[in-house]
Amino acid sequence: MNSYSSGRRPRRPRGGGRRRGNQERFRGPQEPTKTQKKTFWQRVAEFFGNGGEKKKAPAQPRNGTQPSSRPARKPERVEVTSPRLYVGNLSFDATESDLFELFNGVGHVQNAEVVSYRHNQRSKGFAFVQMQTVEEAKRAVEELHDKEFLGRRLVVSGAKSEEDEEIAKAGVAALGK
Repeated sequence: MNSYSSGRRPRRPRGGGRRRGNQERFRGPQEPTKTQKKTFWQRVAEFFGNGGEKKKAPAQPRNGTQPSSRPARKPERVEVTSPRLYVGNLSFDATESDLFELFNGVGHVQNAEVVSYRHNQRSKGFAFVQMQTVEEAKRAVEELHDKEFLGRRLVVSGAKSEEDEEIAKAGVAALGK
């Protein structure tokens, strides 16, 4: 060992002279480059029809608009069996007094309640309206369903009762067993 040596190995240059897999550096210009071997997943993708080509997905419409290829989903029609009505697709600007005035044109309204978030009091976009009688509720569904109100088409149908919810939960539980 030399007296000026620190006893450590000599430092290698940063170029990575002894790296594995960096063989292109030492090939001569006369040697043709080989095609890169496909990975397992590239072969699987090629087998199932992707062919190794990356196809860009078509741009999706934004801001809640539906793609034109998919039909609009029809809301579930609930038969009116009580004076309580569900009002959906409600504008976020609609208030209980707006609903009260709208439904008073059809019949006597007992109560109108816009459902909102607890923490910021912003509307969830639906409400419940209690009419005086079942007949008035049925007339309100006929006249106001799919009517434009504050820039949106309303969905008006009979509200599901607690019994309907219990029956639906029991049906799901029976299917799960």
